[in-house]
Amino acid sequence: MKQSEVKELSVAELQEELGKSRKAYADLKMAHAVSPLENPIQLRAVRRSIARLATELTKREQQ
Repeated sequence: MKQSEVKELSVAELQEELGKSRKAYADLKMAHAVSPLENPIQLRAVRRSIARLATELTKREQQ
């Protein structure tokens, strides 16, 4: 998810997307531990998406 997309979401949507992304990351990590992923770069993309969502949530909480 791009930063421009993250900025357009409401706080509730951010929290929902963060939860989904964290679950997706956990599933990908487990799948990668069992057998190598076809595209391991997915892990990095999901991890960065989680960071973007968490950063935006923190930023909004401080305002």
